[in-house]
Amino acid sequence: MRDVREAWAAGGARVTKWRQDPVIVQTVRSAAAATIAYVVALRFSPEAAPLTAPLTALLVVQVTLYSTLTTGIRRVNSVVAGVLVAIGFSVLVGLTWWSLGLLILASLAVGHLVRVSEFVPEVAISAMLVLGVTRVGDTAWARILETVIGAVVGLGCNLLFAPPVWVGAAGESIEDLARRMRQLMLLIGEEAASRTPVTLAAERLHEARRLDHDIVEVDAALKQAEDSLRLNPRVREGLLHRVVLRTGLDTLEICTVVLRVLARSLTDLAKERVPDPLFEPEIGRTLERLLAEVGDAVVSFAVLVTTDVSHSAESAESRLASEITAATATRDKLAQLLLEGVQRDARRWQLHGAVLTEVTRLLDELDMEHRSRRLLEELDRCTREERDRMPRLNRFRERLRPARRNRTAASNRAT
Repeated sequence: MRDVREAWAAGGARVTKWRQDPVIVQTVRSAAAATIAYVVALRFSPEAAPLTAPLTALLVVQVTLYSTLTTGIRRVNSVVAGVLVAIGFSVLVGLTWWSLGLLILASLAVGHLVRVSEFVPEVAISAMLVLGVTRVGDTAWARILETVIGAVVGLGCNLLFAPPVWVGAAGESIEDLARRMRQLMLLIGEEAASRTPVTLAAERLHEARRLDHDIVEVDAALKQAEDSLRLNPRVREGLLHRVVLRTGLDTLEICTVVLRVLARSLTDLAKERVPDPLFEPEIGRTLERLLAEVGDAVVSFAVLVTTDVSHSAESAESRLASEITAATATRDKLAQLLLEGVQRDARRWQLHGAVLTEVTRLLDELDMEHRSRRLLEELDRCTREERDRMPRLNRFRERLRPARRNRTAASNRAT
């Protein structure tokens, strides 16, 4: 019995994990929307197999509600524009090889005029499909009807079954990037404390440059998460979540640039000191310890910006503050050791100063006060942009505020 209960518990946990997986949720939602759209189109469309409706629903039900709304509108516009172009050509010239070429040119031009973005080819596809049938008029209106049905069903599925929020996936990408940065810092620190060949230092520089490709992938995941927070009924403070994640990734991107510059400085120093070690033993050990502490701070920073629960966020914030304090003390010790070393031998003081400057920049970017100031500035900027984009809505809200205050005051007096 115990084995059966454990098996049931493991199976239930696996099902729960699948239900929370954004990819699985999105797959089920897309399939359901396409099926429902086909059933509805069978009832209202004169076509025997109205496949345009499920195709439209499948394309309209995107991974986020925001992209679904914008995509649905553009897709309907593209199909309607293509059908209208096909009706005009069928009345004037019909279908020939030269009219087909003119139809494609006209459809693509109309697609750019109506601003359907990525659905410009859809205008030409719709026009060719409609023009290629015999009963142009009936098929044209049937295609428009099926497209509208598919778009409405897709939008309805998103309103009834809210799309998944991709913040978790974006947070995992950000934390994974921070851990790769920490691993690189540990390797650079270990090699700085020993005799480092130029080829090995150059390899670390190439690894630091490859972090740029990781930034691009994380940025794509973050854009998807930002779209999933817009207009999503499951999210209350979407703007705050978006700004926290975006500013966090911006900070990590700056840190990757500084880390790349640090790797370049150490590579240049390795070229200058062949065959000697990069630093004196005590300086190398101190730099190794400093980079390890900075790497830990980078990971704590990533955990802080991706944590929603207040208790966990407070724990991550206190851990980050203590790690920055320890790293700052180690940085001061390294600065003193480098100063003493330069006083003994000033031949490479520029590279030693560059290493110290780059580590200091890393600490400045991770500083809590700098983080808070950057976050407030970005919140103010986003709020101003939203207010400028929708002035009428903001004026309506401002008119409602005095009425709410009056009702609140009246209820307080009554109690």
